Amino acid sequence: MPAAQVKAVGSVNRRIGGPERTLEPDGIRRIFYYYRVRGGKAVHPHGLTFGDELRVSSRVFRFGRRSVFSVHRLAPADLDLADTPLEAAEVYESPHPDCMYAENFNRWIARGRPDSNRGLVEVVPPDFTSAHLPRLPDHHSLRTLVGRARETGGFCVPAPRGFAVAGPEHTFEYALDVVRDINGAGLVYLASFFSIFNTVLLRLWRSLGRSDEEFLRRHVIDQKVGYFGNADPGAVFTITARRWRNADLPDIEIADMTLRDSSTNRLLAATAIEIDKGPTGALAT
Repeated sequence: MPAAQVKAVGSVNRRIGGPERTLEPDGIRRIFYYYRVRGGKAVHPHGLTFGDELRVSSRVFRFGRRSVFSVHRLAPADLDLADTPLEAAEVYESPHPDCMYAENFNRWIARGRPDSNRGLVEVVPPDFTSAHLPRLPDHHSLRTLVGRARETGGFCVPAPRGFAVAGPEHTFEYALDVVRDINGAGLVYLASFFSIFNTVLLRLWRSLGRSDEEFLRRHVIDQKVGYFGNADPGAVFTITARRWRNADLPDIEIADMTLRDSSTNRLLAATAIEIDKGPTGALAT
């Protein structure tokens, strides 16, 4: 998903769930901990262009005492949809095939040490409350999914159903770019992790002899990202990447990537990107 779209959804999330902020003197910030986007036939990541008009519907749920969970539906502006609140049942059980859905789980964090991003700790502002929000139904909870990804280092444990590993594991390095990747608070932009993973995905595609044009035509069906840490300026990342191929639809692949701090081997982020790499994205038509 392009970083600009991540920031756009983040902007919507801040408007409906309260502003992202720094509270002095504690330096507390609300950040994404988990992010997922699922593309539809009409609206999908990398399928939007200038002038496209969308209708965005959002809902925020209580997720424990310390966090909130937000869901968003991005629909073509002219799509005939009922004028009712977005429900979790639609997002998880009956999504509209033409819409794109995004979901994100937020946490509050602060630096454990004032001069480093390595020791972020989970805290809660004294005035934060979510009691007025509806509760996310337990059967839609993502705690097991995200907890397992953090523990195992990826979203493809156990192996995704109907997929098999395709080819060897690849390893890439990425040097943190302080001009592009660091925000005004001195943290790595969460949207930058999307850009870094896409940069590595492009390198992987090129190593397989695929063209840049094929990369630009890819149709993202589903992407999950877990944010498990941050980094200081000057950091170098080691990203491992595996490909999984659908046994029945060989144009459908999953890129399974893990990003670690090269100097400490700390897990910072993980993603699984399900892609239709067909000539025009078979699922997009």
